Amino acid sequence: MAVQISVFIENKEGRIKKAIDTLAKADVNIRALSVGDTTKYGILRLIVSNNEKAIKALEDDGFIVKESEVIVVSVPDKPNGLNTTLAILDDADINLEYIYAFVSSQPEEAIVAIKVENTEKAIEVFEANNAKILTEEELEKI
Repeated sequence: MAVQISVFIENKEGRIKKAIDTLAKADVNIRALSVGDTTKYGILRLIVSNNEKAIKALEDDGFIVKESEVIVVSVPDKPNGLNTTLAILDDADINLEYIYAFVSSQPEEAIVAIKVENTEKAIEVFEANNAKILTEEELEKI
């Protein structure tokens, strides 16, 4: 499991870049990101090298930031690899709220961050199905 930060951003030119610039100036490395938007605002979801430092820098620069838990799972990097992993959740009737991908240093592995309604149950189900959940220490090495 990992803790992601969500940055709420007005949907206007230059706001995502400003958030990324803020993290760069704070010497925070971005491990993964996703952007979702509506007509008025967007949510920049990030897994970073240092949440505390990132949150302070972003809040000091006027951004609204929230932390939440996601499950980071290794999936086979081949056709149907992701579908097989998602089927584990589906078979257990666990609702998937959203998902986004990482870059992996391992050639046969893809990595996804998954947000679900019931994190504890999802972890139990993944572990029962021998899915590889990445630890904070493993994420630091990516």
